[in-house]
Amino acid sequence: MPLELRSEPEQADLLARVARGDQQAAAYLTDLIAPRLLRFAARMLGDLAEAEDVTQEAMLRLWRMAPDWQDGGAQPATWVFRVAANLCTDRLRRRRPVQEASPDLPDTGRTQEANLMEAARVRALETALQELPERQRQAVILRHLEGLSNPDIAAIMMVGVEAVESLTARGKRNLAAILAGQRDALGYEDDT
Repeated sequence: MPLELRSEPEQADLLARVARGDQQAAAYLTDLIAPRLLRFAARMLGDLAEAEDVTQEAMLRLWRMAPDWQDGGAQPATWVFRVAANLCTDRLRRRRPVQEASPDLPDTGRTQEANLMEAARVRALETALQELPERQRQAVILRHLEGLSNPDIAAIMMVGVEAVESLTARGKRNLAAILAGQRDALGYEDDT
């Protein structure tokens, strides 16, 4: 799902409506952006409670700056992801060691064994993500777990597209190395 939740003019229009006190526009923009911010922050921080705080703070900052929004800059969604990334970075710098947390898995109607295997895979990925350097983790999460485009990620991370490509590639290689010894335990017997 690309970051273009709405086109830039539509996002800016929604934000302008928010600035005029349109609660329906605020709810709609929140519904479009907040769930993705929460997933991103949870993966960055490894802590759902902290991720909820980051998401709330980032959305509050978006609402506060709505009256001053300048068209022609970043999209509101890109801007708020950048804010969330900065808030995550601040929290990560304030705390060590990293706390482990994984998101709740939805009930998919699969067998208990399949659910346990999926939960183990999610925990392994979340743990491995926490071992990546922060910038690589951020790029991998935004690209491969949130599905953002490289130009959007570049805007969020305030780097060039080539840097995003490099960070993502290195992050994937590092994840593969971290998870390599767990293939059999996680049910990945072959390379498919």
